[in-house]
Amino acid sequence: MYLFPDTLILLKGGGDLGTGVAWRLHKAGFPVIITELAQPRVVRRMVAFASAVYDGEIAVEGVTAWRADSIAQARRLLDDEMIPVLIDPACETRDELKPVVMIDAIMAKRNTGTRKSDASLVIALGPGFTPNVDCHCVIETKRGHNLGRVLWSTPAEANTGVPGEIGGKRNERVLRAPVAGIVESRKRIGDSIKQGEVIAIVRGAEEAAATEGLDDMRYAICDTRYATRDTPTVRAPFDGVLRGLVHDGLLVSANMKIGDVDPRAQREHCFTLSDKALAIGGGVLEAVLEWMKMNGVKP
Repeated sequence: MYLFPDTLILLKGGGDLGTGVAWRLHKAGFPVIITELAQPRVVRRMVAFASAVYDGEIAVEGVTAWRADSIAQARRLLDDEMIPVLIDPACETRDELKPVVMIDAIMAKRNTGTRKSDASLVIALGPGFTPNVDCHCVIETKRGHNLGRVLWSTPAEANTGVPGEIGGKRNERVLRAPVAGIVESRKRIGDSIKQGEVIAIVRGAEEAAATEGLDDMRYAICDTRYATRDTPTVRAPFDGVLRGLVHDGLLVSANMKIGDVDPRAQREHCFTLSDKALAIGGGVLEAVLEWMKMNGVKP
């Protein structure tokens, strides 16, 4: 049984950070529903509830999420203490679900449509939001002293575009698509890899460029010669473990983040929530409980 059965939380985005949030809230006794894209672009798929969209279900450290094809099914999953994942890019189900708490965990570094009026408490992760303008509070997502801190009056630190350091690596640990096209993996998440090994290929650059919308996804900067030469490859930048890779068959734009190599080479890290995800999840849990206390909301 949920400790807080009447405090429904709707979470936009089930990537690895959103999953840390959902996991913390679920473990604390809150019912949580996640909304996602029809083809989530999640990289750390083994620890992302968004993967339920592709696989039907996924368990992360003892908590299971299931794809729900309707609100009715989502409610049944909640009754079984599962986390439902609805394909709902625009979060249109919000009007029917009427959540008490809405959390924007899309991590777009900008507001893609969240409003302060979406729920009694609206929380946003990271930069792109202003407390008391388009949300009630923001959770700091930048690694460092303030990671996971609840910000009720000031925005999160601005996006620098530079990935956080892991094992002494920053930009080089991020794998990006060399051209627009369809990703096909050659390694699996958790595999040990050596520098220069092929991790994935990207097929069909010309076809992808012709797909509606890709003009806005920076295909123009691609070297179109790749479409007729050897298939572009994504190679390991250094020795390590493949920590994340987008789902096979995903249509990507040039330079889009599609993978992550961990130089620490600890395979178990690929299948457990990160310190960052847990810290952010802890910040969200704190914000929800503080708001409940301030407003006299009880279980």
